Amino acid sequence: MNRSHASRRWLPALLAAGALLLGGCGREPAGTGGHEIAAAKGSTLARIRARGTLNCAIHTGQLGMSYLDKRGRWQGFFVDYCRALAAAVLGDARKVRFMPVASNKRFTIVQTGEADVLSRTTTWTLTRDTDLGVNFVGTMYYDGQSFLVPRRSGVRLPTDLDGASICITKGTTSELNTAEYFERKGLRFQSVVFENPEEAKLAFFAGRCDAMTTDAFTLTVIRLADTAHPDDYVVLPERLTKEPVGPVVRSDDEQWYEINKWVLNALFAAEEMGVTRANAARMRMASRDPEVRKMLGGLPGFGKSLGLDDDWAYRAIEATGNYGEIFGRHITPLGVERGQNKLYRDGGLIYPLPMR
Repeated sequence: MNRSHASRRWLPALLAAGALLLGGCGREPAGTGGHEIAAAKGSTLARIRARGTLNCAIHTGQLGMSYLDKRGRWQGFFVDYCRALAAAVLGDARKVRFMPVASNKRFTIVQTGEADVLSRTTTWTLTRDTDLGVNFVGTMYYDGQSFLVPRRSGVRLPTDLDGASICITKGTTSELNTAEYFERKGLRFQSVVFENPEEAKLAFFAGRCDAMTTDAFTLTVIRLADTAHPDDYVVLPERLTKEPVGPVVRSDDEQWYEINKWVLNALFAAEEMGVTRANAARMRMASRDPEVRKMLGGLPGFGKSLGLDDDWAYRAIEATGNYGEIFGRHITPLGVERGQNKLYRDGGLIYPLPMR
């Protein structure tokens, strides 16, 4: 696909979603730690069933991950995870209330129980996993920090940015990561810090910085959606950091954590097993593989330990397709290669757990 055509095709949907927020890796404001906020108690599954909808916190507008289409409906990689989850626990992928949330509020909305799950580009780190009263369900997308530079600059590697000025958003992990990278390499740079991602982006395109840094996927989106000629800019291929991103739930409900973990894994496993949106109904009864039939509800007893019926994974896969289908629908059209997000057998890092 011609990437310039891709940007024109996707841009109206992105603009409808609101301002683009970068990175998804801001530090949490003081006083919002998991031990300082009294999270809603009780069974999350029971509350979801009582209200009849799943409350899903998403990005306010990020092409490919969560964006409004021309009909005003939320679409995207992380949006589809919530639809699969709703299909599994409520029997209907449409029973989702999508809650756009800024990066500095994303953990609070989960801690307080206002959102049942956070599904957006949020990096799994030690401090977030241990200090905020939340659990990361798993890694849904492997990313890493990079730089966006003008092609005419001739920059091909991060080390070529020695002495350069770099646009960075204040209070993000990108700020610390950049400083540590240049220190390790014995290089110099000038940090040009902005209060929010939009300011950093505008400054970069105005020529106030030689480069801009955040997660590579976000830079790819900016290159496509915010430039008239995407080929005039380059996202450097080298990654400064590991940025594993995935859904997040509160840490005080083990059952809800397990449900989320296994719904996500079912999407991975379905791709490995060759189960698709189109053939799931047939394979649940006709597959010669007992693990496939068990996952899809063709053999009884697979949902009991989660507090669900036996068809939970079948409904999730039928609603959104397997992981590869979701990736192909939302990420591939942007010109982003699967890379690390391929199945392990294809040289990637996606390794489904046994569905038995």
